[in-house]
Amino acid sequence: MTAPYLIVGLGNPGREYAKTRHNAGFLLLDHLAEQLGFRFRRMQFKALVADGRYQGRKIILAKPQTYMNLSGRAVRPLMRFYQIPPEQLLVAYDDLDLPLGTLRLRPKGGHGGHKGMRSIIEHLGTQEFPRLRLGIGRPPGRMDAADYVLQPFTPAEMEVLQIAFARGVEGILRWWEEGLSAAMNFVNAPAEP
Repeated sequence: MTAPYLIVGLGNPGREYAKTRHNAGFLLLDHLAEQLGFRFRRMQFKALVADGRYQGRKIILAKPQTYMNLSGRAVRPLMRFYQIPPEQLLVAYDDLDLPLGTLRLRPKGGHGGHKGMRSIIEHLGTQEFPRLRLGIGRPPGRMDAADYVLQPFTPAEMEVLQIAFARGVEGILRWWEEGLSAAMNFVNAPAEP
């Protein structure tokens, strides 16, 4: 029996955070679940979980409900319970250092100051797992980054993100079908104008 793939989207639980910049990972997972016909129906190990099969593989989608800074408390038990190797985990999260709508898929790396990623790396004891960074842009003027990430996306920003989310979902499907290198070639290429 092959281990499932686990896709984790990072965000904060609660209606007040639903459309905020820090919840880009949750929003991407909503798009992926819709594409796959999965529904987020149950809580498991402090995460809201949807699962099913895609081309014969078991796929688990998880939105940690621990709040961002404690995301590792949900991810580690899921990894252990389903015996998922790190290379079959992908974490999607917001990134201030990328322009709005820019995507970067990498096979491994540090947390880059992102507290949710820091928590996952600490709990797993490794940074050797794929991650999909979702660009949300820098705060305007002198706005504090912590305030900026908790603001909702504007309607114009959401339009840009819809395209990015569709591209991110396609990249994840390619990862499952063709491998990580092919997915990275697709996701990291400049988007068509």
